Amino acid sequence: MGHNGPNNYIRVIHRDRIRSVESAGEGVARAGTKEIKVTAQMNTHSATRTATRGVLYVHSAPSALCPHVEWAVGGVLGVAVNLDWIPQPAQAGTYRAELSWSGAVGSAAAVASALKGWNHLRFEITEEPTSASEGVRFSYTPELGVFHAVTGVHGDIMIPEDRLKAAVVKAALGETTLLVEIDKLLGKPWDDELETFRYAGEGAPVRWLHQVV
Repeated sequence: MGHNGPNNYIRVIHRDRIRSVESAGEGVARAGTKEIKVTAQMNTHSATRTATRGVLYVHSAPSALCPHVEWAVGGVLGVAVNLDWIPQPAQAGTYRAELSWSGAVGSAAAVASALKGWNHLRFEITEEPTSASEGVRFSYTPELGVFHAVTGVHGDIMIPEDRLKAAVVKAALGETTLLVEIDKLLGKPWDDELETFRYAGEGAPVRWLHQVV
């Protein structure tokens, strides 16, 4: 375990259950999914901002909430968002959608902040690492709230040393067990709750969106 500063991370090999999304050029979604191109309006200021990309998975939302999700996400990304909503078989009366986005670093955190706290909404959003930033993942359920993790280039969760040390101390004091604390650091409670919704959404159409910056 290194001690080179306050931002040291422990790299945890963790098979992320969220599907990876690859592109073969601008606006190209996975094979077998719907391909939609949205052209970004670029300006000179955009050249100075670090760009990244990610995926928003809305796992379940009541029909009345769907337009509000679109408005909130569009407000963060700066473009109109119209998602392809399909029924979520894991929970009757709810819908799911996916949005692959590209935009400025920090967009995932902003979207998560805009959506958290809404009843009956479950979502996850990822942001890929860049040369100047770490990757991130946010998961949200009404029961558990928000889970945030830093991720590496291969999707592994990177646990800061101070959080791992705190978990060891809590376990040593008998407040919990080390296994329980490590599960929390890896987001296992969120994975357990969302797993059914993830599998139910296999094969859903994906929309690509490019942020106005």
